[in-house]
Amino acid sequence: LNSFGSALFHISLAHNFSGQVKYYFSSLYLCVCVSVTKLFCKKEKMDGSGAYNPRTVEEVFRDFKGRRSGMIKALTTDVQEFYRLCDPDKENLCLYGHPNETWEVNLPAEEVPPELPEPVLGINFARDGMQEKDWLSLVAVHSDAWLLAVAFFFGARFGFDKADRKRLFNMVNDLPTIFEVVAGTAKKQAKDKSSVSNNSSNRSKSNSKRGSEPRPPPKFTKAEPKEEEEEEGAEEEEDDEQGETQCGACGESYATDEFWICCDLCENWFHGKCVKITPARAEHIKQYKCPSCSNKRARS
Repeated sequence: LNSFGSALFHISLAHNFSGQVKYYFSSLYLCVCVSVTKLFCKKEKMDGSGAYNPRTVEEVFRDFKGRRSGMIKALTTDVQEFYRLCDPDKENLCLYGHPNETWEVNLPAEEVPPELPEPVLGINFARDGMQEKDWLSLVAVHSDAWLLAVAFFFGARFGFDKADRKRLFNMVNDLPTIFEVVAGTAKKQAKDKSSVSNNSSNRSKSNSKRGSEPRPPPKFTKAEPKEEEEEEGAEEEEDDEQGETQCGACGESYATDEFWICCDLCENWFHGKCVKITPARAEHIKQYKCPSCSNKRARS
């Protein structure tokens, strides 16, 4: 830009242009400056190197997904390059994810306080002191914490209310964490969920099929082996018990297409949604206590 402006200035001097022509050259130079500045700012925004401030829940979530995708690439598909860049002989290094789904290993920001929350420092120092899998899992956990910090930093900065914060958290919570992706538990959970839903649908289909088949009158019923009668009786008894089971919170009857959980103390069954327990969370609960039993134990 400086060279371009200098050239225009010398041309106007050499040809002794009138004031109107000089004004035209000045306007042209100004337009070029503005255009180049806009392009530069747009590039900074896209590659994450400049200030980027999403203001709505959707924009913050889009920013979250972009940064998350970049960090997942670093810890999975680009893991060899990531491992190489995290040299323990260098200074404190951080893993950054950018909104355009790229990643970067770099020193922390020099400005204090920083424009955005900073990721954990010194990931390179632990590289050679741990198993690679454990080290990657550690970086993944810290990366999850940083992503949440950045997302809710934007939420606080632009005044998200309770409903906005809840909506943002729900959108974030629907995605597997970076740790779950790196550790491989995300695929396992998806597979388990798929198998559970398939079993439920198959069972409901078999029940509906069995209920739709016409049954002969009792006097024409053929004698069946005793073992088969006992099995049928056990199945019917189980179906009756499940049909009579009611949620201890809302009172609705059992349905095969819904997730339920049983309290280990009072042995009452609850919809997972009524007690805010998901299938993934239930896998990590050794002994579940419903809200009522928890409150009784707290008072005693």
